[in-house]
Amino acid sequence: MSLTLPAPVTEPELPAAPGTGPAPDPDLVDFAGHAATRLRERDGALYSLLARESARQRDTLMMVAASSVADPSVLACEGSTLGNLTAEGFPGNRYHAGCGVADEIERLAIDRACAAFGAVDAIVQPHSGSSANLAVITALLSPGDSLLGLDLDCGGHLTHGSPASVTGRYYRAHGYRVTPEGLLDYDQIRELALEHRPKLIVCGASAYPRSIDFARFREIADEANAYLLADISHIAGLVAAGLHQSPVDHAHVTTTSTYKQLYGPRGGLILLGREARRAGPERGTLAATLRRAVFPFTQGTPDLASVAAKARALDFVASPDFAELAKRLADGAQAIAERLSDRGFRLVTGGTDTHMVLLDLRGTGVTGDVAEQALESCGIVVNRNRVPGDTTPVRVTGGLRLGTNTLAARGMDHAVAAECADLVADVLMALRAQGGVLPDALRDRVRTRVSELCAAHPLPGYLP
Repeated sequence: MSLTLPAPVTEPELPAAPGTGPAPDPDLVDFAGHAATRLRERDGALYSLLARESARQRDTLMMVAASSVADPSVLACEGSTLGNLTAEGFPGNRYHAGCGVADEIERLAIDRACAAFGAVDAIVQPHSGSSANLAVITALLSPGDSLLGLDLDCGGHLTHGSPASVTGRYYRAHGYRVTPEGLLDYDQIRELALEHRPKLIVCGASAYPRSIDFARFREIADEANAYLLADISHIAGLVAAGLHQSPVDHAHVTTTSTYKQLYGPRGGLILLGREARRAGPERGTLAATLRRAVFPFTQGTPDLASVAAKARALDFVASPDFAELAKRLADGAQAIAERLSDRGFRLVTGGTDTHMVLLDLRGTGVTGDVAEQALESCGIVVNRNRVPGDTTPVRVTGGLRLGTNTLAARGMDHAVAAECADLVADVLMALRAQGGVLPDALRDRVRTRVSELCAAHPLPGYLP
């Protein structure tokens, strides 16, 4: 069954009203203040909840590897009148009128994405990294085709073939694992690729703290006659800053989310390098196939406010200030890994090459969920996470995942990151000594120090 869409609408040039010149630019600053005042007046309950969340973020140490903090200028784009716009299709080829400005905004986001990653082409409409992965997989595979991805408990992502995801239910998913030391085994991956002959190999991870050899993955994919998808959602900032090997010209397709290491809005990107103009599995180029997979196959109307916010974030990603930020987050992760190791904790792979530290709590008598809750009560936010070989339930877990994206944004250097690790270690050691119960005196002490650190290193650009 084929899908036929109406011909796209070309927006006409609208003449100015007689006797008037160009309309003055609206004052977006005034609009933002007006909007917040209007919310407070008309929905005090919701306004209060949003204010509480803002205060929570201001006063806590966010050490979740899967998050960061967007600059207020990014959030301003998301709260703009672009949210009123319906703009199905792509620039110059929309299915609604009134999209002339939207076309310029989307083209700007595409240009900035290509500049930030050295890509030939980019698709900026995916609503998330998962949406980007789904679009790529549905474009390259038919239901029942096979794919090969990293197992979830070894650091993979749900969309890499987990049975909890559509990717593990509609496709024949095979998993590769890590070594007893927690490292990728490229020889094993090659053997599995040649055994199963997947149509797609997925590389990248959500809980793997070491660097990934994308060139080696491409060699394996070529030998197995498979497409290669690189998911860099967690390391996109390091890639853009040149602190991690880029997959853009190694993989057939690269995907990422924009709210983790790109300090942008909730959303995703699809990036293409030298493979962009190659023939796709359907008519046209690979880039054209992927655009059709985003719209109309897996998504409808794009969120143009989010696209504008991506453009703003990607402009920052291409700046020297971002390179310094990326270096700081990598240095901070090294400091945390070294300090936790010195304090006697076991780290998956023994350390980190990225922003992420994965802590193995098995054998300590403390589970990931207990540790997560205790740390949050002290104002430190992390997330429980399974570790390789973990047999605990997914809502319990045998480990913790720590990240430095937000610490780096606060300007915290190597020494401050090490102190944050000490606070985490103090809580975990107390839990171990007290049978999972955190003494009130320690909670108060840590909470006080967290408040001091947050005040000394405020979120950049945010109101105090």
